Amino acid sequence: MRAISVHEDTQVAEARRAAVFQAQTLGFDQANQGRVAIACTELATNLIKHGGGGELLIEAFADGAEAGVELMALDRGPGIADVNAALRDGHSTSGTPGNGLGAVSRQANVFDIYSRPGAGSAILARLYPTSDPRRAIRAPRASAVCLPKLGEEACGDAWWVREDGLGLGLIVVDGLGHGPLAATAAHEAIKVYKASNGLDGTETIARIHQALRPTRGAAASIASLPDTGDRIEFIGVGNVAGVIVSGREARRMVCLNGTLGHAMKAARPFSYDAPGDVILVLASDGLGTNWSLDAYPGLQQRHPSLIAGVLYRDFARGRDDVTVLVAKRAA
Repeated sequence: MRAISVHEDTQVAEARRAAVFQAQTLGFDQANQGRVAIACTELATNLIKHGGGGELLIEAFADGAEAGVELMALDRGPGIADVNAALRDGHSTSGTPGNGLGAVSRQANVFDIYSRPGAGSAILARLYPTSDPRRAIRAPRASAVCLPKLGEEACGDAWWVREDGLGLGLIVVDGLGHGPLAATAAHEAIKVYKASNGLDGTETIARIHQALRPTRGAAASIASLPDTGDRIEFIGVGNVAGVIVSGREARRMVCLNGTLGHAMKAARPFSYDAPGDVILVLASDGLGTNWSLDAYPGLQQRHPSLIAGVLYRDFARGRDDVTVLVAKRAA
C-alpha cells in the first residue's frame, strides 16, 4: 500500500501515475487503466477542492481469484452534508461542474463513502480489470490499511487473512523496529502462518517463534472468527492489539509479553464470548489505543476498508509502521 499526500495540483498527477502503474502491473488493459485514472484523478481533486487536502491510499488487492486496485481518499475537512446529493452529477459546492464523486462511483466496481459534517470524509473505490464496472462484487469480510513509517520504503508490518469455509483466520505481525530488517521478520512470520493451516494458535505461534530466531524478531497476534458459534479465539505475543466490537461495547483482548524469535514464555490462547454481528480489529502499535467506533455513527455498517481507513486517519501515531486489520462475521 502507498499513501500519497494530496494538497496541491502536482500531487494529483503523482497519485494518478501511481494508480495507473499499479493497474498496469495487474494486467489492466488500456480501457480499464483509463477507469483507474479517472477515479484517481477525481478522488485526488476532490481532496483539494472539498477536503482541504488529505491522503490518497493506493493498493493492489486480491479477492479470490481476481486482483484489483483499491483507492481510498481520506481527509479531515468539513465533511459532506448530503452524500446522496454529492453523488448526483451537477451538484457542486465549489463552482465546478460537480461530476467528481458521480464519476468515481460509475468507474468503480465497489464504491463506498463515510462522511460526517465537520468530521471529514473517507471515500473508497475498488476497481477490477473488467469492462463492466457495474458488475456486482461481494464485499470482502476483512481488509486492512498497512503502511510503512514515513520516509521508509519497506513496511515492517504485515497481515494475512485466511477464509476456509468455516470462518476467518487472521494475523497481524509487527517486525521489531522498522525498515527492511523488520519487513523480513514480518514476512517470515506470514509465511509460517500460511503453511500452518489446520494447526491451533499455540502451535502456530511456536512455529513462528522458532522461524524468527535468525531475524530481529516480531510481535504478532492471531485470531479466529468463526461464521457460526459465539467464541473468538485469540493469541498474541507483544504489542499487536486485538479488539472485539459488538454494538457499543469494545473489549480489548489479552496480549502476552515477549518478542517472537527471541524471548517468549509459554503462549496460550484466550477465548472470548462474541455472539452475533461483531467486528474484530487487529492493529500494530503504530495505531493509538484511545479509539472507539462509538464516535463514528454508522461506520460499523461500512466496508471494512473504510473502517480501517478512518481509524488510520484519526489515530495513526505517525512515527512507526501502522497496520489496521478489520474483519466482520458473515451475515
